[in-house]
Amino acid sequence: MKRKTLVIGASENPERYANRAANRLVQQGYEVELLGLRPGSIRNNTIRTGQPDLADIDTVTLYVSAKNQTNLYDYIKKLKPRRVIFNPGTENPAFQKELQEQGIEPIEACTLVMLSIGTY
Repeated sequence: MKRKTLVIGASENPERYANRAANRLVQQGYEVELLGLRPGSIRNNTIRTGQPDLADIDTVTLYVSAKNQTNLYDYIKKLKPRRVIFNPGTENPAFQKELQEQGIEPIEACTLVMLSIGTY
């Protein structure tokens, strides 16, 4: 079974990279949780708002800028993911250092590229 991914910054807008990533993850058989500013859905998966209780998150993939990540630091660390992917435009050295100190691997990469070349 493929591990569960939390997409932060999810949107119903098909032009958004978070939407494309969520679609590609589902197409490739990954279980997804979606977190966004507005409720909605992508491929029958609910976009939640706020900081819902989630379990068994292996990977968090970020689609929010560094300045919009601050209120998510504790939430993401509490989820205890194996890794956090910082997609282009979301790089955040201070948070990446905090994650490393918690034993969570920060990765600066593009989820879409990782999925397309088989390194996800």
